Amino acid sequence: MRCPFCGHDDTQVKDSRPTEDNSAIRRRRSCPACGSRFTTFERVQIRDLVVIKKDGSRSPFDREKVLKSLKIALRKRPVDEEQMERIVNGIHRRLESMGENEVPSKFIGELVMEVLMDLDKVAYVRYASVYRNFREAKDFEDFLGKMVGPRHD
Repeated sequence: MRCPFCGHDDTQVKDSRPTEDNSAIRRRRSCPACGSRFTTFERVQIRDLVVIKKDGSRSPFDREKVLKSLKIALRKRPVDEEQMERIVNGIHRRLESMGENEVPSKFIGELVMEVLMDLDKVAYVRYASVYRNFREAKDFEDFLGKMVGPRHD
């Protein structure tokens, strides 16, 4: 494994252990050249997933993009990094188990929204505001109205 700091080709594994949900192996590594330490994750990949975007273009599934969007939605919310990793792993496994090699980006977004709705309502609204492209306050009002249901004053 190449060192991400200095580019040295031969790093050493100092510790290996399974992640909490046993979906990956977490390895702590050290670079003998610069002394830096870093963590890598080794995961099983059943198939190469391709994401079909709105414009019809295709790109390889990138779990880091899903994780990044979760981190943004869950910023300053009571959800830790390990829990976010488990969510992404669950979404990835669900996509792989569908048996399809190509998955619409819209479907991935809906899976993320489904998880966030149950996990954290604030993160759900944050994610939805970007995913559904809210442009003005009325978009939030309409969305929240559907989310909460009719008000009875």
